[in-house]
Amino acid sequence: MAYAFPSAGALDYANCTYGASRLLFRGPKRETERAFVAILGGSEVYGRCVKYPFPDLLEKELGLPVANFGLSNAGPDVFLNDPFVLAKAGQASVTVVQLFGAQNISNRFYTVHPRRNDRFLAAKPSLRALFPKVDFTEFHFTRHLLHALQLAAPQPFTVLVRGLQKDWTAHMRNLLGQLGGKPLLLWIADAMPPAPAQQIDLFFNPMLIDTAMIDALTPHAGQVVYALPSLEARAMGLDGMVYDPTELPIAASLPGPYVHREVCNALLPYIEAYFRGSTAQRGI
Repeated sequence: MAYAFPSAGALDYANCTYGASRLLFRGPKRETERAFVAILGGSEVYGRCVKYPFPDLLEKELGLPVANFGLSNAGPDVFLNDPFVLAKAGQASVTVVQLFGAQNISNRFYTVHPRRNDRFLAAKPSLRALFPKVDFTEFHFTRHLLHALQLAAPQPFTVLVRGLQKDWTAHMRNLLGQLGGKPLLLWIADAMPPAPAQQIDLFFNPMLIDTAMIDALTPHAGQVVYALPSLEARAMGLDGMVYDPTELPIAASLPGPYVHREVCNALLPYIEAYFRGSTAQRGI
């Protein structure tokens, strides 16, 4: 296991902004006035506790800038609320969008923080009607909220989940539409997405996403890239990760450098194929 105390050189993420956006992304800031790749996503894209996350590895393989537009615990809303990042990502030669969990969106039942999408802000009347005995002031995070509601009332919880899935699909269609072109969709998970089912598993990530939801997005995307880390890569655990001792619980929940290498390897041929096709079309 490798880790570092702040005095011994804990990771400096060189956080930066792009254009007029107030969002802080992992740096150093990339050149985006020429050909570049943009990757939008959540914690896996940002790569906390990993010295070289997969966007950096892709940059080295491709030989051109890869802008890391990843934010911890992000959902689609953080990007939909920031036209500057959407405009910049839309200018990329290739744009990759991670498939986020469905819990981190403002929806017909509750609202989340516009930038920290995992933060639960308020229950709407529709949610209070489904769970009249629940005190929603006790919740601060969407994941905690959903686990508690599933235990409180399983049947109304199914209604909540179906609404979340519909709203997530609409938000993702909106996001892809505003990016323009045909972005690549990226699935990072231990297994392929499940088929639609009555049984709801809140421990599978990305949370509440199934094959029907992804199928609904494919007309708006170029490809779906499935990055399924191997058992060997996942078994490496904290090996190679860099973190302050206070970050240990966070580091243990995140993919390590071996997983990031496999995600890079999964994406690389799709991005290279785009550039080969683009070059052929220009007759170069």
